[in-house]
Amino acid sequence: MEEILREYRAQLPLTARQIFYRMVGAHNYPKDERAYERLTNILVRARRARLIPFEYIRDDGASVMRSDHYEDKEQFYGHIRSMGENYTRDKLARQGLDVRIYCEAAGMMPQIRLVSDDYSIPVYSCSGFDSLTAKYDLFTDVSRAHSWHGRRTVVLHLGDYDPSGESIFDVIAEDVHTFLADAIPHKDPQDVALFKRVALTPAMVEAYSLPTAPPKSSDSRTRGWEGTQTCQLEALLPDTLADIIRENIEAFLSEEILDQDREFELEERRIIAKALPAPGQD
Repeated sequence: MEEILREYRAQLPLTARQIFYRMVGAHNYPKDERAYERLTNILVRARRARLIPFEYIRDDGASVMRSDHYEDKEQFYGHIRSMGENYTRDKLARQGLDVRIYCEAAGMMPQIRLVSDDYSIPVYSCSGFDSLTAKYDLFTDVSRAHSWHGRRTVVLHLGDYDPSGESIFDVIAEDVHTFLADAIPHKDPQDVALFKRVALTPAMVEAYSLPTAPPKSSDSRTRGWEGTQTCQLEALLPDTLADIIRENIEAFLSEEILDQDREFELEERRIIAKALPAPGQD
C-alpha cells in the first residue's frame, strides 16, 4: 500500500477502491468484495495507528455548513493577506463558456480538483442528483449563464461504466434540456448546455484492460442497458484519469487565452501583495 501511495503521491488523496484496483492489477491481490473489505479494514487500522497519514485516503465524511469568523481584526487582515498572496484569476472569464465537472464518486472529488482547479473549474458530486431540486438548480445556473452573459455551459461527467452510472448522467442531461426547451424555446438546448461523458467509456475499459464484472441483476436499469460488463471509474489509474480530465478540459478552451491569463495572474498577484498592509499595520 505504501508503494502505491508513493507512486501516486501527485494525485493524493486516493480512495480505498483506487488502491484496491491498483493492488489487483499490479500485485495480484484477489479481486472480490471480501478482499476489498479486508483492505478497507487494513487501511482504517493503518490510519488509526498513524502508519498512513489520514489525509492520504479519502472517504465520505460529514457535511458542514459554517461562516467565517475571526478572533480579532489582525486575524482577519492575515486572512486577506493570504488571499492576496494566493490570488488566482478566473481562467474561464475570458473563454466565453462555463465548465463544470460532475463525478459519481464523491470520494474522488479532491483528486479531480487537483486538475480542474488549474482551469477554475468546479467539481460537483452526482450523489444528490436523484433530487429534482438539484437538477433544477443546475438548469437555473445554466440558463442565467446564457441569458445574462451569453455563455454556454459544458458539463463533463465522470462515472462508472454500468447501468446506474450512465442512467444518472442521462437523466440529468434530459431534465436540464427539458427545462431549457421550455424556458428558452428559440434556442437548441445543446447550444446552451453541452453534456459530455468523459469516463468511463467502453473504449477506455478495453484500451486500459480494466477489470470488469457482470451488471447486477438486482438493478432495474440492467434490462435496458446495452453493455454486457460493468467497470468502476476507480479502476482507472489516478495519473491516467488526471490526463484524461486535462485533455477533455483543454479541448474546450483557448490555449492562447489560458497562457495569457496565467501570465496576468502572476503580475496581478504581485500588485495585490504590494497594495496590502504589512503584518501588524492597520
